[in-house]
Amino acid sequence: MKDLRTPPGRAGRMRLRHSLDVARRGADLLDQKLRILRVRHEALLAAEESARDAWHERLREAETWQRRGLLLAGEQGLEAPAPPHPAEIDVVRTSTMGVRHPETATCALPPREPDTPAPANTALVHAEAAYAEAVRAAADHAVAHAAAREIGAEVLRTRQRVRALQRHWIPRLEHALSRADAALEQSEHEDAVRRRWAARALGDRT
Repeated sequence: MKDLRTPPGRAGRMRLRHSLDVARRGADLLDQKLRILRVRHEALLAAEESARDAWHERLREAETWQRRGLLLAGEQGLEAPAPPHPAEIDVVRTSTMGVRHPETATCALPPREPDTPAPANTALVHAEAAYAEAVRAAADHAVAHAAAREIGAEVLRTRQRVRALQRHWIPRLEHALSRADAALEQSEHEDAVRRRWAARALGDRT
């Protein structure tokens, strides 16, 4: 373990004690943050899984209606023109322990143009509505996935900082403080011996 450079004497020991107190408080605060982030991360992972299941369910439902519609209308049932505008997604962000991440998403799908032909049959009408729901569910899953990823990354960073303090920095400070205490005690002992010698020498001369 490499020794820390500190001023000699009481000033150096006071500086080490202060640094050690700051490091311990920092480790405690980071440990509290880590516990909160872990709970939040677990909740976000559960939300991500639920959102993924909902998205896949909506997609399966849409594909089922599409197959039914195509059985009735044939491949020409999909020849309707594409929407003139893409879907728009508005993402609301929030903060957890200082970490910004997505919270919710609002997905706006372009309305059907007045001159756009209607789906060829009821099954394709249901398929169109189901695909719209699948797009919204996909947006919800994307938000949940991004939130879990960002909080998860902060969990890793915070854990690394806690370990660095607890396993490296704090032990180095404790070691340096122990050496400073020993050196100061030795110095004070030597000073006391010199004072006794000086007093004894003065007594002998008198």
